[in-house]
Amino acid sequence: MKIFNTLSRRKEEFVPLEAGKVKMYVCGPTVYNFIHIGNARPMIVFDTVRRYFEYKGYDVNFVSNFTDVDDKIIKKAIEEGVDSRVISERYIEECKKDMAAMNVKPATTHPLATQEIGGMLEMIQTLIDKGHAYAAKDGTVYFRTKSFKDYGKLSHKNLEDLQSGFREIKVTGEEGKEDSADFVLWKPKKEGEPFWESPWCNGRPGWHIECSVMSKKYLGEQIDIHAGGEDLIFPHHENEIAQSEAANGKQFATYWMHNAFLNIDNRKMSKSLGNFFTVREISEKYDLQVLRFFMLSAHYRSPLNFSADLMEASKNGLERILTCMEKLRGLEARAGEKEKTQVEKEALEAMKVLTAKYEAAMEDDFNTADAISALFEMVKLANTSAGEESSKAFVTAVREELDGLCQVLGILTEKKEEALDSQIEEMIAARQQARKDKNFALADEIRGKLLEMGIILEDTREGVKWKRA
Repeated sequence: MKIFNTLSRRKEEFVPLEAGKVKMYVCGPTVYNFIHIGNARPMIVFDTVRRYFEYKGYDVNFVSNFTDVDDKIIKKAIEEGVDSRVISERYIEECKKDMAAMNVKPATTHPLATQEIGGMLEMIQTLIDKGHAYAAKDGTVYFRTKSFKDYGKLSHKNLEDLQSGFREIKVTGEEGKEDSADFVLWKPKKEGEPFWESPWCNGRPGWHIECSVMSKKYLGEQIDIHAGGEDLIFPHHENEIAQSEAANGKQFATYWMHNAFLNIDNRKMSKSLGNFFTVREISEKYDLQVLRFFMLSAHYRSPLNFSADLMEASKNGLERILTCMEKLRGLEARAGEKEKTQVEKEALEAMKVLTAKYEAAMEDDFNTADAISALFEMVKLANTSAGEESSKAFVTAVREELDGLCQVLGILTEKKEEALDSQIEEMIAARQQARKDKNFALADEIRGKLLEMGIILEDTREGVKWKRA
């Protein structure tokens, strides 16, 4: 299995620190509002990476945090006149709902920044004791960037060229820096903000320190994979490396994985451009399984353009898979217990070849786009080789293989039952009665009215089925 490592800028063979186990940390969202579709991409991508490791038999310890203390959370709390915990707790729950709807598995651990302050104070003190950090007169604690000789190794930037490149939020005490490249580990409280006691001042942590501390606590001093969006490479992940390696004296993460940006209609997602969408807004028009399928339709390191046309294409592609699975389940329920024919055996061998093609794509830096192409080939094979005369053993084998590979991508293969309102239910029942009464003119009239309402009926041997147009 090969992974593109941002640290080396090349694909490397994956070799875990401990055989059969994967320790993986993914930076989670700052919870001050509903998550947007840019947040959704790393959630879906790295959930799929985790699923594939598990499919290959690895025991995965997957940690993803919630940043629940931040300037944006505090600003939102002040606007609403509530405690900042009200905001963070509200949007953590909303985030979890969206993650579940996208079929993103809960992490092994979802730590909260506010619950790990003790560990942050401890690591900061360690950095001070080792000469990697210092406290300014007002109690702000800074990381002494030049004390870490490898600073810039992840972003491949030269420290001397970075003086104006830092986007650390300006805080009281900036004038206390020894060097403009130094970054904040702890900052003094402001009026109306939450704060914690520390040896340096009453205040709260800087953004970067939380991930170093939580990764160490829940995964250990060294981890296999650290991941997130490419916007985190610098300064966030660069600073995490500096903190962790300076404090622990060991390499922090072996592999660094970063997904590319998401654009909307070929423009960078931006509230000012009016092309900013939350996952919740997308769910009003599409099942979020469609969003997941769309996110996996391109390689995670390739920029991805979000548009209505591409979402419709993803919806149609997903429908092909779900329709095939529905057909296989129906055939399986009716199939007889008999020996597989030679033709069926050959079809299963062809399925094995396509499974190998799927796995080869996933093991080449998790190329989900090519894996989905292999799935479509399987769907075509299943549709042409499985029929009413097929043996139960054959249909079951095809269904289980296809279903298992869909699960790796987090694709739910059973169509969700959509809730019809009482009027539509009554109309479908009335049409059925009209058919029983041989009043076919009325049955056709009702069918036409349903079609006008966007409801398509299909008469099958299992009964009437419907779908939205």
